[in-house]
Amino acid sequence: MTVKQLQKTIDNWIKNYGIRYFDPLTNLAILTEEVGEVARIISRRYGEQSYKKGAPKKLLADELADVIFVLICIANQTQIDLTKALQANLLKKTRRDKKRHKNNLKLIKR
Repeated sequence: MTVKQLQKTIDNWIKNYGIRYFDPLTNLAILTEEVGEVARIISRRYGEQSYKKGAPKKLLADELADVIFVLICIANQTQIDLTKALQANLLKKTRRDKKRHKNNLKLIKR
């Protein structure tokens, strides 16, 4: 599925099941919450924190999908074509970082 198709699929889902988009500030709060859930999983699975006894172990894939879903909702409701935005962003990063990371001793040492 392309990003454009994904944006359309989520827009259709919102119209059919969600009634309407939450306002952008609500979606920002939801996005923050979802990113926090991703952080919780990563800090426990790959970091030094441990799960509390009996705490449900959520799936990282599901939480990442939640983040993408809300990001796409925000893009849709603010009329952003994410395909174009991502292409422009990658071009910007390529120009800016063409040699930067290859010359970063912190990255080379690993």
